[in-house]
Amino acid sequence: QVQLVESGGGLVQPGGSLRLSCLASGFTFNWARMSWYRQAPGKERELVATITSTNIPDYLVSVKGRFTISRDNGRNTVYLQMNSLNIEDTAVYYCHARHDISANVYWGRGTQVTVSS
Repeated sequence: QVQLVESGGGLVQPGGSLRLSCLASGFTFNWARMSWYRQAPGKERELVATITSTNIPDYLVSVKGRFTISRDNGRNTVYLQMNSLNIEDTAVYYCHARHDISANVYWGRGTQVTVSS
């Protein structure tokens, strides 16, 4: 059974930091592109950051220089370090996996990030 379990969300003040984690199971993590998406109220879900199975990252323009995606294949975990958070970063953040071979796609249930003073 495939599972993506996010953690690390919460309430933070503008300018603060959070680190999200996503623990994966049920598929070969090493062979998957891992991504973080977010969805704010009334907005479409958007891709925030992605990292390939060969460890190449890419980012939404508005988070470049503030967010860092990384993966630990030994722990089947992908991380999103978020610094200099602002109110516009408030959203539910979802972990996403796309297997390189099968092209199967998996989603986590999401974790809420709220940036507020």
